[in-house]
This record gives sequence, structure tokens and C-alpha cells, in this order.
Amino acid sequence: MTPSPADVAIIGAGVVGTAIARTLAGYALDVVLVEAASDVGTGTSKANTAILHTGFDAKPGSLESRLLSRGSGLLRSYAGAAGIPVERTGALLVAWTPDQAAALPGIEANARRNGCLGVRPVRAGNLYAREPSLGPGALGGLEIPDESIICPWTTPLAFATEAVRAGVRLVLSARVTAVASADGVHELATTRGPVRCRWVVNAAGLGSDTVDRMFGGGGFTIRPRRGELIVFDKLARPLLRSILLPVPTARTKGVLVAPTVYGNVLLGPTAEDVSDVADTATTAAGLRSLLAAGRRILPGLAAEEVTSTYAGLRAATEHSDYQVYAAAGRRYACAAGIRSTGLSASLGIAEHVVDLLGSAGLGLRPRPGFVASPPVMPYLGEAGPRPYQDAERIAADPAYGEIVCHCERVTRGEIRDALAGPLPPADLGGLRRRTRAGNGRCQGFYCGASVSRLLAGAGAP
Repeated sequence: MTPSPADVAIIGAGVVGTAIARTLAGYALDVVLVEAASDVGTGTSKANTAILHTGFDAKPGSLESRLLSRGSGLLRSYAGAAGIPVERTGALLVAWTPDQAAALPGIEANARRNGCLGVRPVRAGNLYAREPSLGPGALGGLEIPDESIICPWTTPLAFATEAVRAGVRLVLSARVTAVASADGVHELATTRGPVRCRWVVNAAGLGSDTVDRMFGGGGFTIRPRRGELIVFDKLARPLLRSILLPVPTARTKGVLVAPTVYGNVLLGPTAEDVSDVADTATTAAGLRSLLAAGRRILPGLAAEEVTSTYAGLRAATEHSDYQVYAAAGRRYACAAGIRSTGLSASLGIAEHVVDLLGSAGLGLRPRPGFVASPPVMPYLGEAGPRPYQDAERIAADPAYGEIVCHCERVTRGEIRDALAGPLPPADLGGLRRRTRAGNGRCQGFYCGASVSRLLAGAGAP
């Protein structure tokens, strides 16, 4: 696909791969970002709980703890510059049983070892003062003031946009099927032809163990963990102010209730090990279990309308920590086993992977004259003004006053901008992630035909 080998090929354009790409873009390197899907951020990155974690409950001393602490701070700053919606709602970790209440001091101590010094105990009475709609029987909890909600769609799009503008080549619909290495060059066989490079970074998410074995690894196996979630209508949003967290177990963080930056309420996830890395189906049993948990945590949810359900897969492995390493002799780096904290830790992971590459022998010479410049992304949240509310903008361009998706108040101008942007969507799902069109309570029933015509008119496949 390229006449001469790139310096680095990154396999996987999820939130971790795109973060690595925008970090490497600051160096005098020829970088190519290879993605199996037709868009960035289509795997685990688009189907998660949309929380910007502090890492309070990570294992102290682990790589995850270190990169999560570093990455969440970096992402907060980046989000402010790029216009990525973030709301610092704080979280309340709620104990419902004596055993859970007994675990709270240990969780608090763990949080402090991870640098989360604002965590503090909350008595049951204060829990109900903070969250009047909380179900009966809570025994106490912990307040984690810096936990936040974030837009999981805009984040990898911002990273990828910045990388592409800085010269990184993005190759979509290019699944890596094999690799051949000779004379200091890797040749990746992909479904869009060969990609030649000197170094490879494996950020392939659910496929990272397969890629790792192609490069002589094999120290981990991806064990997909499916998490089903329920999205409630915006009318449910007044039911809570904070993220409501359960006491985590060794296997899972458990079922939470959280607001979203889009104005909805999210319930989930389940945690079910599956064998198929493409199995993102929701199940009757999973949704029933979530609704039962929701009725206990926030009984008012039982009377609220469900907008949608979805499932995501976490790239869990047999190991409790991230699988991140570099192999100088193979000119290869791996960022795998990231599980559910990849969004929050993404910039910390990227920084660490680039440091590993430099230590392994990749020349990291800053690009002359380069200044990191996050793109200003379309604002998709409810906490700030949207185009349909901006009279001045509408006066300058009436397309921003012409609503196409009435549930989400998405205008023709926003859809037009997304279709003409540096990373245009390939399908309705991609357009939804860029604009929220079709994401509301009717799930595109009323606007679907109009949105499809606009997409087809832009020449999208």
C-alpha cells in the first residue's frame, strides 16, 4: 500500500490506538494507523459506561493504576481544549450489606494509595440527602468527588482528527490477517492490501492476542467480557445527581447507575464471559437482571421509559493488569488487556507506549516546528449550548436552525459538517457518533429516512 515502509504502523483505531497515533504525530516519523472497521472507535471504545475514572479502585502499584491516574488527568485537560463533553458529577459508592459496608475503609485506603485523596466516607443519612431517590436500605458509602462523565464517541474522533491533520495516514477497512518480517521491515497483509513498516504497535483491542501471536508473543489470551447496558429516557435524568457505584468485586466493578453527557441515565453493565469477540447481542436474562438491580438502586427507574439497550465487550485477559510491553528485537510494542479503563487511561497509555518504543530503539526526534493542537470538536453534550440554541449562529447559517432529528435536536448544519469533516462517517452509526442523530427515544424512526438521504447525498458508502 505504501512504496516505502512507514516508520510505525499502529494496528487498531480505538481510543488507545488513536491516542498513540496523536502522540507519535509529534515526532519526525511516518505513521500509519490501520483499522479493521470502517470508522475509528467502533469496538469497545463506543460501547462502555462513558465514565472518566479517577482510578480510585485500581490495584495500587499496578501499571493500570499508574497509567489511569496519569491518563485521566491528561484527558481532563485535553477534553477542555478539544470541546469534548465532560461533567464532574462525582460518584457515590454505596454499600447495601454489612459485608459491603465493612469493605469501605479498605476501598478508601486503596483510593488514597492511588492518589485519590478526596475520597471520604458518607453516612447513610447524607447519602439520602445527596440522592433522595436512592433505594431504601443503603448502609453508607464513599464519596469520590472527581469521578466524571464523558462523551466516549468524541474522544477517539478528536485523537484521530488531530493525528490525521498532523500527517498520520488512516487506513480503514483493513483487517490485518498475517505478517511477514525480513530485513528490518514488517509487511502486514490486510484486507486492503499490504502495509509495510519498520515498527508495529498492537492496539487491536479484542483482536490483540491474535496480533500478538503473529509477532511471536502469546503471553495472554483475550477473554471477552460482555457488558449489557440500558439507556433510559432524558425524563429520568432528575432522578440522580451523581454516579452511583456498587462495591466492586474481584471480577467486576458491578452494576452502576449514571447520568450521561447526553442527558440520559445509564444502567449497567452486566459481566458475562463469552467466547465470540463479535458477540455484542443483548439478552433477555441480562436485561432482566439489570432492571432488577436498577429497581433496588433507584426505584424510580421502574417508571421511566427505556430509550435503548446495547452491549459492549471488554478485552479482559487471564491477567489482572494491562499487558503493555515493547520488544526491541521484534520492533514491536503491545498495548492489550486494557478492559474497561481504556478511555480514561488512553493518553497515559499512549505516553507510556511511546516511551517504551523510544527505549526499544525507535528514534523519537521531535517534529520541527510542531505544536500540539487539539481540534475543536462539535459539542454533543447537554451541559453547554448546542447549535439549535445559538441565534447568532443560525442567523449566519440557517442550516443550524433546521432540526432534522427532533429527539436529539440535531440540525441539518451539524449533519452537513460531519459529512464534510476530515473523518466523515461511513454509515448511519458513524453519523450518530458525530452528531447524536437517531440516538433519541424514537431511535431514528422519524428522522431515519431524512438522515439516510443526507448521508447518501454526501456519497458515503
